[in-house]
Amino acid sequence: MTTETGAPRHIVAILLCVIPLSQIPLDVYTPALPQMVTDLASTPAALQATVTVYMLGLAIGFIPVGVMADAWGRKRVLLTCLAVVVATSVLCAIAPSVTFLLVARFLQGLAACACMVLSYAVAADCFRGAKLTSVSGILGAAWGLAPVIAPAVGGVLVQYMSWRVVFALVAVLAALVAVLVATALPETLTSTNRTPIAVRATSRAVANTLRNPVFGCFVLVFGLLAAAQLAFGVAGPFLYQERLGFQPAAYGAIALAVGAANLVGELACGYFAVRTSTRRLAFSALALFGAGTAVLVISGLTIGIDAWALTIGAALALAGCGVLCPQMYGLALGLFTKNLGLVGGIASAGCYLIVSVALAAVGALPENDQSTLGWLYVVCGVAALALLLWATARRRTANSPVPTADSSPFHRSGDT
Repeated sequence: MTTETGAPRHIVAILLCVIPLSQIPLDVYTPALPQMVTDLASTPAALQATVTVYMLGLAIGFIPVGVMADAWGRKRVLLTCLAVVVATSVLCAIAPSVTFLLVARFLQGLAACACMVLSYAVAADCFRGAKLTSVSGILGAAWGLAPVIAPAVGGVLVQYMSWRVVFALVAVLAALVAVLVATALPETLTSTNRTPIAVRATSRAVANTLRNPVFGCFVLVFGLLAAAQLAFGVAGPFLYQERLGFQPAAYGAIALAVGAANLVGELACGYFAVRTSTRRLAFSALALFGAGTAVLVISGLTIGIDAWALTIGAALALAGCGVLCPQMYGLALGLFTKNLGLVGGIASAGCYLIVSVALAAVGALPENDQSTLGWLYVVCGVAALALLLWATARRRTANSPVPTADSSPFHRSGDT
């Protein structure tokens, strides 16, 4: 059986294996950060920077990778990037210093971005409208499995082996996925839809994309909520292990529970995207995020550092992120019908630039209790609320300057 574009239906299953590899290198080693500070004779801020430079590599790589995939096809570019992920993961595993590790992590991020942006580009090649949003939710669930499972696995490896083994595991996983892509993934971009690499044409396509204000709102909301989601992975190890005295494996178990809440949100996006209106789904998820934020801020100001308050607040907030992140990405892609690799690259780059700034702020701020994380969530939530109110007011997508062959995501039945 095939999708509406003729691609095999097992393509979604393949993408479910590809997309987590953009996130696994980010989350799997976070329980090792305190150990790496000692092993590499460095500081917490320097080791947290290995997260930030990876995110920066992702942000910089999205648009070039998307442009190359629009010109040369999805499969060829994805396989090349997976090979680079394998090589840079090996370099991370043997890193003799923080400086070496920072360079390797940046290159790893540059390549790993393809696992995210091209997974969504392939999905957009095959699906449109509400179905694309639903598939985006399913892919978001697979992407969300990384913060669910990776810290737990990484915590066990760090406690009983070494942080270097964690990066060796990433290399093995990337190699296995590369074999799967090489043998089972079809090329979904037809020759007629390919766009040769040309600076002028690419610049024009970028300008046309950025002129769509609704697209910009969706990307900003995506970035703000992704920043809130990933900030927990950076701050969590230090709050639980250094402030609360948890062992790495214990922190991994807690991250597993918090990540499970995020995963539930992503699955909910996949289920409800075709069953309810865009507004209802988005604002319900934002309310859930707000509830978690309130728990973090109020508990931090009243009782101080507390494992239960931190865990419950983060779980509620990340459940809301789980719905909003894939929903916003799917809606952004759904506004266009051509240059989907470039469009996805722009959306992803914008998102991860926001995330990089937020994670740098998390590394610089004091981590005395959960209120610091909570205040970051307040900023992200208030900004997201304002953007969503603007984007959904008066069904602004009807007046979008960028034409699309599909009806606007706000014109579905029941979208009131």
